[in-house]
Amino acid sequence: MKKLAVFVASLALLLGGFMSFNVAPVYASEGVLGTDDLGIGYASDTGLGSEDVRATIARIIRVAMGLLGIVAVVIILIGGFKWMTAGGNEEQVGEAKKWIFSGVIGLAIILSAYALASFIISQLVSATTGTGSGTGG
Repeated sequence: MKKLAVFVASLALLLGGFMSFNVAPVYASEGVLGTDDLGIGYASDTGLGSEDVRATIARIIRVAMGLLGIVAVVIILIGGFKWMTAGGNEEQVGEAKKWIFSGVIGLAIILSAYALASFIISQLVSATTGTGSGTGG
């Protein structure tokens, strides 16, 4: 169990560096983009917001991944609760271990998906704005 905890912690630290979104408002504030380049002017005519679509998508992805992370942590907590209340019953302990293992696997998948989404969005921003490699900071 200790090895699993160390693995999850190191995976979180490793993937943590990939989890910053570089979205268009950063480039827009530097004067690279204008509102006419992004078609943002149409939003004000229709009564919609005037924020860049890519920033909105990045925010939606960030919120969705956060909610999924909370679900995975709750699954791990359910497994821990089942284990603590098993009272030495091997069948219940085995079921609790399955819950915990499923939660850890889910958390690893969510972290990987978050890192991949971050990379894709930063590459899309750099490709559509023509700025550098997209890894800026």
